[in-house]
Amino acid sequence: MSHHTMNCPPENVFAVLADGWLYPSWVVGASRMRAVDATWPEAGSAIHHSVGVWPALIDDSTSALEWDPPRHALFKARGWPVGEAHVAVDVKARGNGCMVRITEDATAGPGRFVPLFLRDSAIRMRNVETLRRLAFLAEGGAGKVPQVPGTTTMSKSKKADTAQRIPNLPDHSATLGK
Repeated sequence: MSHHTMNCPPENVFAVLADGWLYPSWVVGASRMRAVDATWPEAGSAIHHSVGVWPALIDDSTSALEWDPPRHALFKARGWPVGEAHVAVDVKARGNGCMVRITEDATAGPGRFVPLFLRDSAIRMRNVETLRRLAFLAEGGAGKVPQVPGTTTMSKSKKADTAQRIPNLPDHSATLGK
C-alpha cells in the first residue's frame, strides 16, 4: 500500500482516472495508449495500452472492476508475461485536499510466485512514483473538459454517437483482440 496527500479535491483525482487517455501519464511502466472503451471507466470497460520501452513494447489492457467516484475504484491491470494485478485506488477528502491510497497485488501469472516481501517492496516503490505523477495531473486540473461559457458538457453517449458519425476515422477495434 502507498499513499499520498494531494492539494486538490477527490473529484480531481477521479477526473484523471476517468480519462483513460491519461493512463500512461501517471502509471509507471505504461508507455502509450492504443484505445479507450467508450464506456470507460464503468465496471466491465477497458483501456488498451502498451507497457515497456520502445521498441520492446507489450500490448495489454486494464479493466475497471468497480467505479465509485470520488471514493473508490478497482482495476484489473494486465501486464503479461508478468501477470495480472488488482489495483485499488481509495480517496478521502482531507481539509482542502485529499489522501489517495493505492493498494496493489498480483492475482495471476508468475508475479504471484515472487515472495511477498520482495513483491510488496517493488510495488510500493513503483506506486510512490505513480501517486506523485497522479498528484501532478490532479492538482493541475488534468482530465477536466474545459467549459466554454454558454455551452454544456457532452455526455459519454453523445460523444460516442458523435464519434460514430465523423467520417474517415479508421476503426482499429479489430486489431485490439476484442
